[in-house]
Amino acid sequence: MGVMKRVEVVAAIVVDSQHRILMAQRADWQHQGGKWEFPGGKIEVGESHYQALSRELKEEVNLHIDEQACELLQAVHHDYSDKHVSLYFYLVKGFTGTAKGLEGQPTLWVDATALAQLTIPEANQPIAEALLQAWPTR
Repeated sequence: MGVMKRVEVVAAIVVDSQHRILMAQRADWQHQGGKWEFPGGKIEVGESHYQALSRELKEEVNLHIDEQACELLQAVHHDYSDKHVSLYFYLVKGFTGTAKGLEGQPTLWVDATALAQLTIPEANQPIAEALLQAWPTR
């Protein structure tokens, strides 16, 4: 039995001034294609979580995030048959730029209550539920 591959991923729950959350849709050809997710990606060797978050958001959705306005919301560990994935979800409340899918992916700003209507990857489900509970209802 070989050592199970470990993958570490950061994902951003980007929240705008109207309390909306940025979601991006995965391309049909990708793993979990067609589902909506929180933007992010794999942490490269030698990168801090913040560096990975910053790089991924620049590459994927054209946003520059403010380090002071990021906090770890929750870490989720998920075992797939071939790999062990650790997902670190950061709440990002400070950023500049206008979100757009730089890889051609659709992006959407949604209210937390609308997360329930989107099809999201299983590993993101607990986060969506946590967000709904923590959300300001105004």
